[in-house]
Amino acid sequence: MSRVQIALNVVDLEASIAFYSTLFGVEPHKRRPGYANFAISEPPLKLVLIETDEATRESGPRGALNHLGVEVDSAEQVSEARTRLTDGGLATFDEDDTTCCYALQDKVWVHDPAGAPWEVYVVKDENPANAQPATASLPVLEQSSPCCAPQGSQA
Repeated sequence: MSRVQIALNVVDLEASIAFYSTLFGVEPHKRRPGYANFAISEPPLKLVLIETDEATRESGPRGALNHLGVEVDSAEQVSEARTRLTDGGLATFDEDDTTCCYALQDKVWVHDPAGAPWEVYVVKDENPANAQPATASLPVLEQSSPCCAPQGSQA
């Protein structure tokens, strides 16, 4: 089952977990220091919370968005999305066998016309040996940054 992903920057992880648990009626699927994700079946949604400081997060909706995504069921679907995006003339960045959000993933990144980062990804291992956290920095195709943030672009 494919589902949309929304990754949010939050200042108070525990308060955010309590809020979203109440809003969607489910507890987090995965919790790690500074990180939680919800696998919500109705509506189909992967909600990711990434703890950050107030200066990075700011207030209101402006600093809330970390990135958006589409979780798919297979590496083949990631490959199909990559082909569709590049055939459509969009700049993409591939991350295969990467550890991010405490999971081993294959993914392809693209930005929408306003610059919002999107990933199409598959989780290949929920608990890899070399698990890496998510970051609160927005993915930028043109600059280098840590996990969950593409390091370069390719056409």
